[in-house]
Amino acid sequence: MAHQEMNMAQANATLLMQPVPGMYIPFEYEGLPVEATAYRTSAMINVSLMASPIYDIVGPDACEFLQSICVNDFTKLKYTGLRHAVICNDKGQILSDGVVIRIAEDRYRTYWLNPPIQYLCENSKLNVYGEDMSGTEFFIQVQGEKSLEILEEAFQADLHDIKFAKHRIQDVEGTPVQVIHLGMTGNLAYEVHGPIADYTKIYNKIWETGQKFGAKQQGQHCYCLFNHTEAGFPNINLHYPLPWFESGEGLATWCAEHPAIASYNMGRRLNGSVGDDLQTRFVTPYDTGLGFLVKFNHDFMGREALEKIAANQTRNVCTLEWDPESVGRVFAAMNTAGNNVEDISDPTDCRFVYNFANQCYEYRADKVLNEAGKMIGISSGRIHSYSYGTMISLGFIDPTYIREGTELTLVWGTPSTQQMDVKVRVARYPYNKDLVRNEDRDVSEIPTLGHGRMVGQTTGDGSAWGDWYKSYNE
Repeated sequence: MAHQEMNMAQANATLLMQPVPGMYIPFEYEGLPVEATAYRTSAMINVSLMASPIYDIVGPDACEFLQSICVNDFTKLKYTGLRHAVICNDKGQILSDGVVIRIAEDRYRTYWLNPPIQYLCENSKLNVYGEDMSGTEFFIQVQGEKSLEILEEAFQADLHDIKFAKHRIQDVEGTPVQVIHLGMTGNLAYEVHGPIADYTKIYNKIWETGQKFGAKQQGQHCYCLFNHTEAGFPNINLHYPLPWFESGEGLATWCAEHPAIASYNMGRRLNGSVGDDLQTRFVTPYDTGLGFLVKFNHDFMGREALEKIAANQTRNVCTLEWDPESVGRVFAAMNTAGNNVEDISDPTDCRFVYNFANQCYEYRADKVLNEAGKMIGISSGRIHSYSYGTMISLGFIDPTYIREGTELTLVWGTPSTQQMDVKVRVARYPYNKDLVRNEDRDVSEIPTLGHGRMVGQTTGDGSAWGDWYKSYNE
């Protein structure tokens, strides 16, 4: 029997989880305090996005189709760029958001836009069809101050030319990979993608090099919420649910018939003082700071609603810093006999082990009140920030209150429990703004460790993806 190389992403994990059938990803390595802070001085190496739904839109009308369903403009998307795509329903509420990359003349690859995009594609009258490519591609995130140096030494290549939100194919000892200058920590970060058959080879090479720079492996437990809340990136299925079952009978029926892909919003458990009010939990691009992505130069789903919301924005995103004395009173009350106070001791409200054990998916949202006791928005994504020693969350609140230092009240506790007030204040956004943002980082200041560029051959249509895509189907 041929020797099979051990995949160090799985071998070093203390616990594995199966987010989708047949795919195991690491849940935890050295624990939250270690994994959550490594990006600040070195890097975190993560494969949580391996579970991403990948769906290709193919056909002569592919661009027109994307234009019709997304708030973005795709007409000028080239082969080295990407779009942070957002799909909304008729109310302007986010149905999903993710990344779109053009990989051939009439083929666009989408990440995290399924299931809405598949339903819309199957019911489109345009000349397009879809292909589910989930599970065919590996994702490796290398995020943090040393991420570029780690990848350049691992690949023996100069990657300085890849600008923020750009990508290209890089040859690594005869194996083509795609390097994207993008990440979820807020500071310098990259993603590496490639055919699943090359996953172990490329991951082990990156991890071997990463250890020299002090990098840490990061599991799903840490990746969800910790990075996103600190960096100010509200995330689907983490900070808020998606209205797949509240946006018309067609999509609701389709999702019910495809439970595996629609699981995030099928077995919802709604925690927090907002209770069962789903409409308050659903968000628009303007609530989450993504309003700049909305382009009113074309017709798309939800345009009419978003035009009205843009003219009168009632919520925007901010960081909420929780008063430690208030948190302490909640903790004391939950440890006092006879009280029915909800647990505030978890370092994160994203409880994957509980979700899998109970076949559900939890969403927490708590009411945020002004000084008069009026509800002005919600809080979600609570974490204990190990980087700063504070408890924080993201708030989607009335923009007139978004001024650093503004004191507000958060109502802690699902309606079935004893509710308590917690003092919070509007803090800097993003919370880790002391670090240079990925989009602002001048990589020319970082040493070049690769020995020249080794770039894969480009196909005639201008896309190095062309030959790579064919390799999936050989």
